[in-house]
Amino acid sequence: MPGPLDGFRIIDATTMISGPLATMILADQGAEVIKIEHPRGGDHARQVADRRGGMAAAFLNNNRGKKSVTLNLKDPRGVAAALRLCEQADVFVQNFRPGVAERIGLGEAAVRAARPDIVYASIAGFGFEGDWADRPVYDPLIQALSGLASVQGGADAARPRLVRTILPDKVTALQASQAITAALLARARSGQGTHLRLSMLDAVVAFLWSSDMSGYTFVGDEVREKPADQTQSFVELIYQTADGWMAVSAHTDATWRGLATAVGQPDWLADPRFATVAAREINKPARLELTQQALLHDSTENWMRRLGAQDVPCAPVLTRAQMYTHPQVVANGTVIESDHPQAGRIRQARAPARFSATPLDPPRPARRLGEDTRAVLAAAGFDAATIALYLAEGVATGPQDGAE
Repeated sequence: MPGPLDGFRIIDATTMISGPLATMILADQGAEVIKIEHPRGGDHARQVADRRGGMAAAFLNNNRGKKSVTLNLKDPRGVAAALRLCEQADVFVQNFRPGVAERIGLGEAAVRAARPDIVYASIAGFGFEGDWADRPVYDPLIQALSGLASVQGGADAARPRLVRTILPDKVTALQASQAITAALLARARSGQGTHLRLSMLDAVVAFLWSSDMSGYTFVGDEVREKPADQTQSFVELIYQTADGWMAVSAHTDATWRGLATAVGQPDWLADPRFATVAAREINKPARLELTQQALLHDSTENWMRRLGAQDVPCAPVLTRAQMYTHPQVVANGTVIESDHPQAGRIRQARAPARFSATPLDPPRPARRLGEDTRAVLAAAGFDAATIALYLAEGVATGPQDGAE
């Protein structure tokens, strides 16, 4: 079966990560996604390193399951063709800098004129209003402005640090895919489309607030450099063992007792600094340092066994090379392998959500630039002569016209 979004058509005019990953999630769940790219080069993700068979891993991992159509959106004919595709679409997604879509003729009004009930989704960096709306944006800038880099540093007074993955892009993609499906549900009930606006900055601030902004939740009682204001402390909940690294989380009374028992430190249980959940949070640096010193005296494997016997949450720290062969990852079927027509045998993470009533088909491979241009334009009503003219004049391209 093709998945729960079978029958929905999405026009994807996004590039890089936040937009493409959002629409790939929807494609994995059964939606037909038509990705519009510039005839010369396409999405920037096609150009980066880690390539085989003319395909970049970054593109494969954010664009599987989509059709690839090339249209020059600086040419009125390319814009008109994009609007023709929107006539039979349920969703249009773009992540141009605010104002660009309107200037080229693909703003909400133009797209809604083609399909009145369409869900029009705009993804921005800093937002849609204010002095920062027009600024260029990349993931590290959002980490800096959102407070994420400060959180990652461990405390407001510590050196800020970046999360070493493009977390804001990915969080935004997850928010966008969920919001698009919510908008489709609302349309099914009301018959009306909507304009969904989502910024990376808003997505990350909301992401942080659920766990990292407790000290700023109660108005008038904001914390300022108290011990409890430290997000993780210098130990960061990753501990060195005699032969490696592991994560241990002992937050509750029961798991704290279990940890103290496993490491042979019953005196911790009589220490007033650690007598309650709140006390252990206030005295987090001391607690984590004691835990670190204890864990240095045995191997990760032995600690996994000893902590596990006390039901203390723990896990070894795996490298990327170790992760995808770990028994639990294998048991979950988290990582799948498939044969790509150009790139050969590839390994990817499967779509994480599973649906009992509408199980997902195996994901379709990411396409070469412009591979579906002819077929999609023909299905939209363009005759063969017009398609040939567009290809000859660079309004569009097919894979044999210099793409990849």
